[in-house]
Amino acid sequence: MSTLLLTRSDVVRHMEALTLLSEMREAFRTDAESRPAEPQRARAPLHDKGSALVVFPGTLAGIPAYTVKVHAKFPGRIPAIQGVVQLHDLETGALLAVMDSGHLTALRTGVVGALAADVLARQDASRVALIGAGAQASMQLKSLRMVRSLNHVRVFDVDVARAVEFSTRMYHALNLPVRPAMSVEEAVEDADIVITATPSSEPFLYPGMLRGGSHVTALGADEPGKAELSAGLLRQSTFFCDHRALNIAMGAPAGVGLGGEVIHAELGEVLAGKKSGRTDAGQVTLFGAVGLPFQDLVAAWHIYQVARLDDAVQRVDFGT
Repeated sequence: MSTLLLTRSDVVRHMEALTLLSEMREAFRTDAESRPAEPQRARAPLHDKGSALVVFPGTLAGIPAYTVKVHAKFPGRIPAIQGVVQLHDLETGALLAVMDSGHLTALRTGVVGALAADVLARQDASRVALIGAGAQASMQLKSLRMVRSLNHVRVFDVDVARAVEFSTRMYHALNLPVRPAMSVEEAVEDADIVITATPSSEPFLYPGMLRGGSHVTALGADEPGKAELSAGLLRQSTFFCDHRALNIAMGAPAGVGLGGEVIHAELGEVLAGKKSGRTDAGQVTLFGAVGLPFQDLVAAWHIYQVARLDDAVQRVDFGT
């Protein structure tokens, strides 16, 4: 059989964010109801500049395929993440497609962030703070616009020049007021939604810094040794996550020495009606994501369904 070889441009061409958002919403609900295989993340440091990461197996009831994602993670390079997603037939193991993982991971993470905000943030949330002005910040901002009407954005980055460049670029791209902040405190002081996407190893959000009723989506603490949210903030707010066990092992709670006692619910449990989400307008909600293989599967399957009908896509038979 032939295997589809999908470049970054192929992935971009065959991916539709609004449709993926709907599919991801249903996928979180399905995962909460039935989890065919527990997700795993295997990371091995190569040297002080990079590490190898494998995220597997991406499985979800109703999708007859699974994924294995292989990443080279080199934070000092642009892009910081390079790799592939392998899409296999669930029954036979046949390799259906190999696709560039960069845009796939970035967009599915943006969609997950938007989904969390849609479920947990106030309906009238319109002011956004971005902590970290990297590629994921722009994807989060673009994705948020699918679920909320935004009117103001502040961005803070330890590299002031990068925050300024980001603000200018996003203002022109989205026709949205975006301006740099000189501190985390300034960025979040009037924010309804806060997005953190940093490589920080130390917390920088503490109790008292956030407005009542705000929502935080924290993406940086996705492996051991990383932290963005303080222990006090996790204890005093209502914390949700994408996967309980992985967050205890390497997510936001683990980064500050906490465990499952601070986790109110998984996002999928809220969507499935198993646990409550936001219960009042003054509540501060937090969502911590480590990134799950079933999210890769949903995105890869979404792409594959369209790409397999495209005669312009490269194909190869690995068995010859």
